[in-house]
Amino acid sequence: MDLFDSRQADEVATLLALAEHGSFAAAGRALQRHPSVLSKRLSALESRLGVRLIERTTRQLRFTDEGQRLVARFGHAVSLIAEAEQDAREGAAEVRGRLRIALPAAMGRLWLGDIVSAFALAHPSVALEVEYAERFVDIVAEGFDAAIRIGELADNRLVAKKLCDHRRILCAAPSYLQQHGEPKTPADLADHHCLGFTGLHSYPEWRLTRGDDKQTVKARSRLVSNDNEAQLCAARMGVGILAGGDWLMTKDLREGRLVRVLPEWQLDADTGVYLVRPSARFNTATTTALKDWIEGAFAEGAPWVTLPR
Repeated sequence: MDLFDSRQADEVATLLALAEHGSFAAAGRALQRHPSVLSKRLSALESRLGVRLIERTTRQLRFTDEGQRLVARFGHAVSLIAEAEQDAREGAAEVRGRLRIALPAAMGRLWLGDIVSAFALAHPSVALEVEYAERFVDIVAEGFDAAIRIGELADNRLVAKKLCDHRRILCAAPSYLQQHGEPKTPADLADHHCLGFTGLHSYPEWRLTRGDDKQTVKARSRLVSNDNEAQLCAARMGVGILAGGDWLMTKDLREGRLVRVLPEWQLDADTGVYLVRPSARFNTATTTALKDWIEGAFAEGAPWVTLPR
C-alpha cells in the first residue's frame, strides 16, 4: 500500500476547503495559506490524478462531476479519521482493548497466573495475551505492554517498578541428605550432586554470598535443565541439591518435602522482582489498571511470602 504523504494531505485539505468556502481567498484564510499556494496544490492534485476537478472563472469555482465525487469520498475519509481519533481518545480513557504481557514461566504458573486471571475477571472488556517464557523477552521489540522480570535490570528503555526482593537459596530433599550427607561449607558442594539450571546467568558456577563473604563453586550437575519446575521435581525425588528462587521452593519447605542447605548462604546478592513497561508516557487507562492491579497484589508482600501457613 502506498504511503499517504504530507503533500497529498495538503492537496486533500485544499480541495475540501475550496468545496466548503467556495473561493481560493476564503479557503486560504481558513487554511492560513496564500491563495496562490492553494492554486498550486490543486494543480498538482489534478496533474497527479490526470483529471480536471474544478473549472475556474474570475468570479467563482465550479466543481466538475469528478471533482464532486472526489470531494464526497474525501469527506467520508476525513470523517473516518476523526472517528478513529475519537475512538483512540476514548480507548485511552477506558479500561478496554488488548494487553500483551510476558511472565517468567515457572513463577508465572506458580504465583502470577491467578493474579492475571483475577484481573481478567475484574475487567471483562480487556483481552489478555500472556506469554510464559524463561527466555529474555525484549518487550519493546516484541510489542509487549508489560512484563515481570526477575533479577537485575539493564535495559534503560524500560520503566520499572520493584515489586519485592528476590533471593536464591539452596535446598534438598531429606532423602538426599540422609544418603549423601549435608554440606557444611560452599566448597563441600563440589562433592555433591547438584541440579544445574541453564537459565542462571552464572551457569555452571554458583556464586554464593554470606554478608561480605563471597565464594564461587563450579557445581557438579547430575541433571541439567532449562526449566525450574522440572528441577524442583528432581529435587523432591532426591536427585540432588537445588539452587533457585525462594518463590520456587516455599511450599515444599513449609510442607517438609525440602529443607534448606547452607541456610546462611544464598546465590548472588539480593535482587528483585520487577514490573516493567516500555514507557510511562501516554499510558492508557488499561495499562495503568494492570499496573495498579499487580502492584496491589504485592502490596502486602510477595504472594509466596504471604501464603497462609
